Amino acid sequence: MAILNPYLNFRDNAREAMEFYQSVLGGELNINTFGDFQMPGIEEAEMGKVMHAQLETPSGFTLMGSDTPAYMDFAPGTNFSVSLSGDEVDELRGYWAKLSEGATIQQELAPAPWGGEFGMLVDKFGIAWLVNVNKEADLG
Repeated sequence: MAILNPYLNFRDNAREAMEFYQSVLGGELNINTFGDFQMPGIEEAEMGKVMHAQLETPSGFTLMGSDTPAYMDFAPGTNFSVSLSGDEVDELRGYWAKLSEGATIQQELAPAPWGGEFGMLVDKFGIAWLVNVNKEADLG
C-alpha cells in the first residue's frame, strides 16, 4: 500500500512547529537531528536542527517535517496547503481553534456553499491549512 503524507520544510524552527502541530493534533512525535546521524555537509552549528520529524496522530494522520540546512535554498511556498477534512465536527473545530492561535485567518470557519463548514488560514509558521467539516453542523 502506498501512503501520501505532507512533508513540511522550515528554516530553523521545525522542532517548534512540529511540537505545535502535536499540541493541535495529538499523537506521538519523533524527532531526529542532523547530529543524531552525523550528516556530512552539515555545519556544526546546525547539528541540533531537525533532520526528520514525524507526527503520528490518534486520528491516523502522519505529518512530517524538517529544517532546511543553510547550504540549501529555502523559499517558503504558497503553492500548497495541508487539508483537514471529515465528518467529526468537534474534532475538526478543535483543530481549527488551535491552529488559529497566532495565524492569519484567510477565511473564517463558516458555512460553506457546498454544505458543512470551511475555513482557511496560514499558521504562525507560514503553513497554509484548509479545514472542511463535511456534514451539516450546529453553528452555535
